[in-house]
Amino acid sequence: MTWRVNPISPKKLLHTKWTAAQPAKKEKHFLVTAVHEDAEGNPQSVTLEAVHSKREQKLDWRELKDAARWRQGWV
Repeated sequence: MTWRVNPISPKKLLHTKWTAAQPAKKEKHFLVTAVHEDAEGNPQSVTLEAVHSKREQKLDWRELKDAARWRQGWV
């Protein structure tokens, strides 16, 4: 099966919803709670909060483009 890349606008990441393609520890649905930018205002990373556990993780925003790991929205 071929997965397509998630189309993402880095400027509109805040408060977007994501579903993990391979959930772990009952953490399937996530919200982007923060976007971290460089000195020029370009997004570099995001903070994702798991809806179930409220655990936060920080990752490069480009990782959300990997359709094998993430689905946009709550699926």
